[in-house]
Amino acid sequence: MTEETNTDTPKGERIAKFLARAGVASRRDVERMIEEGRIAMGGQPVTHPATFVQSGDIVLVDGNPVGEPERTRVWRYHKPDGLMTTHKDPQGRATVFESLPEAMPRVVSVGRLDINSEGLLLLTNDGELARRLELPGSAWIRRYRVRVFGVVDEKRLAELIHGSEFEGVRYGSIEAGLDSTKGDNSWLTVSLKEGKNREIRRVMQGLNLHVSRLIRVSYGPFQLGTLKARELEEVPGKTLREQIPGLAAPVRRRTR
Repeated sequence: MTEETNTDTPKGERIAKFLARAGVASRRDVERMIEEGRIAMGGQPVTHPATFVQSGDIVLVDGNPVGEPERTRVWRYHKPDGLMTTHKDPQGRATVFESLPEAMPRVVSVGRLDINSEGLLLLTNDGELARRLELPGSAWIRRYRVRVFGVVDEKRLAELIHGSEFEGVRYGSIEAGLDSTKGDNSWLTVSLKEGKNREIRRVMQGLNLHVSRLIRVSYGPFQLGTLKARELEEVPGKTLREQIPGLAAPVRRRTR
């Protein structure tokens, strides 16, 4: 294996980036897997994230060889409530990834939806892309339809655009508007560029509103559309190239 300090040979690609593009996990998760001793290359455990993958190197994860990174692919998936957006749940609850067709390649999610949330979840075989699209720098707006119980104060709702604080946690700008009200239940449209864990639910709680349903209807340029719960549809490559400029082509590695 090649370390970053070796300047006599081509460096290749950092192992975390290589495995992320191969859809194994995010860079951060790969670094944790290295610490756990789950990754090997050249017959030896990988001990440092600054290890580089070069032509012909065989990388193993949990003893299984990782294939050449394929072309970047993205799917739209309609997540129903009741599924965890994790590959494995310590409590044994059902996950999104267990619900996917057997023919699906290994994929990771772009961000997450909590177990009680529904709607659009983007899945990709490129963990590097997933990380890129999750970052606030992507400036991609995530839009939700939110049903709340309680009396909606439209003035306070509008003030969320300036950020808010609830139970000592500061939240960024949220654009929220009232769509309809029937009795004590109202539907809102809520948009944000960066979301902390359960942010919408907690911000609404700060307005004395209880979220009874939360549906993500879009993530950046991608829409939930008419997808039914658990339905999956791949985004055409042409659309990907139009919406995500500068997609990195897989590094072609020759075998020895």
